[in-house]
Amino acid sequence: MASNLEFTEGIEESSLQAICYKRGSLRLLDQRKLPLETIYLDIRDATDGWNAIRDMVVRGAPAIAIAAALSLAVEVFNLKFFDGTPMDAASFLFEKLEYLVSSRPTAVNLSDAATKLKKVISKASATAGEARAVFQAYIEASEAMLEDDVASNKAIGSHGAKILKSQLKDSKRISILTHCNTGSLATAGYGTALGVIRAVHAEGMLERAFCTETRPFNQGSRLTAFELVHDKIPATLIADSAAAALMKAGNVNAVIVGADRVSANGDTANKIGTYSLATCALHHGIPFFVAAPITSIDLSLPSGQEIVIEERSAKELLCARGGLGEQVAPSGISVWNPAFDVTPASVITAIITEKGVITKEGTDSFDIKDFIQKSGQIAE
Repeated sequence: MASNLEFTEGIEESSLQAICYKRGSLRLLDQRKLPLETIYLDIRDATDGWNAIRDMVVRGAPAIAIAAALSLAVEVFNLKFFDGTPMDAASFLFEKLEYLVSSRPTAVNLSDAATKLKKVISKASATAGEARAVFQAYIEASEAMLEDDVASNKAIGSHGAKILKSQLKDSKRISILTHCNTGSLATAGYGTALGVIRAVHAEGMLERAFCTETRPFNQGSRLTAFELVHDKIPATLIADSAAAALMKAGNVNAVIVGADRVSANGDTANKIGTYSLATCALHHGIPFFVAAPITSIDLSLPSGQEIVIEERSAKELLCARGGLGEQVAPSGISVWNPAFDVTPASVITAIITEKGVITKEGTDSFDIKDFIQKSGQIAE
């Protein structure tokens, strides 16, 4: 991390807030330290935000977007002096947003948030009498994103519980397998795929949640397991390579994962290992769901072939604890460490969003644009 980040002790142990914000102040839970330590970092500007996102202090597509937006909101709120016009303020914000987007290229939520915020900035700069008014408009728009994310996640959970109930009506109790971390720690609160598991549990339908360890960075064993234990949800941790055997044994009714980017046809980029789970689920006749907000959908990409896949440091494979511990692999070995893989729409049962569930209607791909138009989410 950048040396100018200040370490502060975590807030109450009972809290799972990854993002702690009040106007002019932002703290991010250092998820690299979980579950053994609860430590927060003070984020004072866009540079701190960029480093926190790149270094995996904060992760999960929705949380990344919100953390980026708020890091810049904190910076401009605390600016002592800005000698420039409203247009200068807009240019300043545009440049900072482009910089923040470069921190994690695969998660579309980040670029989507930047695009929406740029529209707010442009509108404000055209009518504002001073630069501070442009900054104020940006701050308020960033804060609205934080509030909207929690409501969006709860809606995803509700829609997910309904489709599971309808598709698995012969099962009174449901066991769900999930991958990576898609809960409160990956969002502003509640979660996407883990939010569905929370909703199913709240309705008394959940038999057990299974979470993969999620190599090499162990987001499942460190973070998802932490959330499930915290919420007293019956849960079991498995090695990534145990998923097929678990399915064969008949212990899984459904697989639910999140998404960092969804293309127009429904191909989905998610944490590496997701594609393997989807093909295993297909082989065993188990429904495979993707839970993601509308902001994860990128209609500019016709298929998953156009999704840029981020490659992470070789250290995450060479060293213990996803690169945070001592080296365990021999020096000189080549490493391929993609952070994500793409699951084709053909093996996905449905995509669960805050606006409802997208189905394939008997085809191998989803008509996502039609769904979004009907839900009123495409701007003029």
